[in-house]
Amino acid sequence: MTNTKQHNKYLKETSFKFLKLVSFCLLCLSCTNSKERIKHIKDYESLQEDRASDVTIIYSEKALVKANLFATEFVRNENARPPFTELRKKVRVIFYDDQKKVKSTLYAKYARMYEHNKNVIIRDSIVIINQKGEQLKTEELVWNEQLRKFFTNKPVQIKTASQMIYGNGLEANEDFSYYSITHIKGIVNLTNNSEL
Repeated sequence: MTNTKQHNKYLKETSFKFLKLVSFCLLCLSCTNSKERIKHIKDYESLQEDRASDVTIIYSEKALVKANLFATEFVRNENARPPFTELRKKVRVIFYDDQKKVKSTLYAKYARMYEHNKNVIIRDSIVIINQKGEQLKTEELVWNEQLRKFFTNKPVQIKTASQMIYGNGLEANEDFSYYSITHIKGIVNLTNNSEL
């Protein structure tokens, strides 16, 4: 008697699972991606994000301020794989030495920070100015927080007091006091009264 009850219970469970599977398949076959559905999905994704405007983030190490980050738009997505933080529109980062003197300043329009590997991808209208007034311009940089270095394989332009240097690819420390261009394409000597 017990085996018959168990057998009947098993048949009911199996039948129910089979019905659920068939219903799901029919539902999937009948679905289409309408504009309203896509908008709903995008709206749902945006609900997964934390947003803020005009944000200032202070980075410190051993009670010393190492950098101030300013962003017009701040978006944090914890549900993405991997999680990330986006900084949009106007981005500015000021790097300090141990005496809180400005070592360098970075300007850009966009940055995406990945905490899991300590990388920040910076894009669009990037300008870095160091203590000597030297200026780097490029369209994309990767900053590694652990190494405290910038990297790019994109075209770069560096303006010093006496030269304009053009090339592809660069490695630089965060205060931009040291940099190495991978492939130099040209150097233009500047006169005192030239303006660029």
